[in-house]
Amino acid sequence: MITIDRDGIRLRPFREADVDDLAAGYAHPHATPYTRADAVHWIAHGAPSAWATGGVAYAIADPATDRLVGGAGLSRPVPERGQGELGYWVAPWARRRGVATAAARALTAWAFERGFGRVELLTNLANGPSQRVALASGFQREGIRRGGGQGPAGRYDLVVWARLAGDPPGPTPRLIPDLPGGVLSDGVVALRPVGPGDVDFLHALLALPDVAGTSLPPIVPDRAEVELRCAHAEGRWLSGERADLIIADVPTGAPAGTIGLYYEDPGTASAAIGYAMLPAWRGRGMTTRAVCLLSQWAVGQTDIGRLSAGTLPGNAPSQRVLEKAGFRREGYLRGRLPGISGTRVDDVVYGLLAGDVARAQADRAMIP
Repeated sequence: MITIDRDGIRLRPFREADVDDLAAGYAHPHATPYTRADAVHWIAHGAPSAWATGGVAYAIADPATDRLVGGAGLSRPVPERGQGELGYWVAPWARRRGVATAAARALTAWAFERGFGRVELLTNLANGPSQRVALASGFQREGIRRGGGQGPAGRYDLVVWARLAGDPPGPTPRLIPDLPGGVLSDGVVALRPVGPGDVDFLHALLALPDVAGTSLPPIVPDRAEVELRCAHAEGRWLSGERADLIIADVPTGAPAGTIGLYYEDPGTASAAIGYAMLPAWRGRGMTTRAVCLLSQWAVGQTDIGRLSAGTLPGNAPSQRVLEKAGFRREGYLRGRLPGISGTRVDDVVYGLLAGDVARAQADRAMIP
């Protein structure tokens, strides 16, 4: 059990002196209480057992003080496959300092140096910070293990990550980066990522008949589904699947609508956008501003080369929004989308390229 000093952290065996910090650091307000007796048992029996069965159980310590700030380990070793599963946790007093990422990198490198060929990592789909650690540590997302996790509230989905010995060190490139400063704004409208606190607003918005009727599928989602959508929004963003945002009024901060970027085909760098507004905020130019902000950022700050959007044939206001934002009408697709009660509805398709954004900006600048 050697000590590992890398990237500003220390991985060392647990000690009796770690008991109080372990009990305080591992406790979680929404989980089964973790007591001092649990910490004593882990140090005396749990960690040694992990080592005895071929795994690894390290304390993460501050190299300057040697105080425990977390834990990291490799479990479920499969010697014939040369693989193990990485796990980590960080105490509240040491979070947001890159401790988990440094520990993940150090322990993964240690595993490869000792003959491991593959290290897996499982994260809760609702745990955005842990997924960021996986990306920063060079892990690649492989899929979703449905109901793979079990907690006090029941089963939950797990994201499966893996890193091979021959993979580049990281961080893993992302299809959709974070917004600069976490928000896009023109001083009138602000776009920010959807989060768990947006459930009430989104549920009310998506329950509107004209919004639900143009959604995919065209139904009103129940509250539990909206809760999952909000909880998983950061994970979907990090995966490059979609970026869901709230459209907010800057003077009041009130949420007015939602807009999303959906990466339909990374192979051709093609994505789509969709949006919806509360009736009280319609007709004020806010939707146009939101579409302009998102489309300009998408084609200017990501690898997306083309954006598309669709509207119902009779939705003239939405078509005007897209045209003002630089989108061009490209076609009329009969029965493209599922409608209510098994029907099909037509779709008017619009597209936008980087050059279209520049032309739209120039046109708006000429308007007195």
